Amino acid sequence: MKNFILFILKTLVLIYILIGILLYIFQRNLLYFPAPKEDYPYEKMLLKYDGEVLNTIVLNKGQKRAIIYFGGNGESVVYSSEEFMRNFPNHTLYLVDYAGYGWSSGTPTQERLFKNALFLYDHVTQKHQTISLIGRSLGSGVASYLASKREVEKLALVTPFDSLKNVAQMMYPIYPIGLILKDHYNSVEYLKHRKVNSMLIVMAEKDELIPNPHSYALANTLPKDEVAVEVIEGAGHNSISNYAEYDEILSRFFEK
Repeated sequence: MKNFILFILKTLVLIYILIGILLYIFQRNLLYFPAPKEDYPYEKMLLKYDGEVLNTIVLNKGQKRAIIYFGGNGESVVYSSEEFMRNFPNHTLYLVDYAGYGWSSGTPTQERLFKNALFLYDHVTQKHQTISLIGRSLGSGVASYLASKREVEKLALVTPFDSLKNVAQMMYPIYPIGLILKDHYNSVEYLKHRKVNSMLIVMAEKDELIPNPHSYALANTLPKDEVAVEVIEGAGHNSISNYAEYDEILSRFFEK
């Protein structure tokens, strides 16, 4: 009996170690789901940077104000084009294909996404009086980082998290995620150094991927007079943009 118990314990330990190793090796496969390359009728802005090509969809070209949009980890941003043109008629819109997504080359990592965000901002800033940002889900981490490095008029974070580490730790509570994780996306830390005039956080009441406590944990680190928090009732993580309130909230925030 004793030998059997030891065998079971050793087996469990080996399984635990094996799963931990697999999490470390394949973590970026679990985080990034590159959208395929698709043809569309909108302008592609293909920029060569650091040996790679960064594609951004450009909408409503020629406006004095601009919004850069960073989408979710599996999002094909082109499908937001009509909605964005309708909601933000007074802004030029830049919808970013992350590295390895759509028409952009390369491999998605936190370092690459951050470098591309800075490069894009610096490329377009001379064309506009103000630059604002929208970051959805994973993109909230990219937008928060950019807002800590560059001047931003308005920052909207949709279904955001405090840090990817905290979200992953909730998903894998028995593993030391801080030691395993390569891409941390620590929005709380980034926004301590924010260069933003106005902020908005939009949450989905029934968010099954980024539970509301992670969004509130981010919001609670910010002064209440600097950030507005909106919760869309009944919405889930992926369905939030299907709600009329979503369009109304974002349009009111940016177009006023």
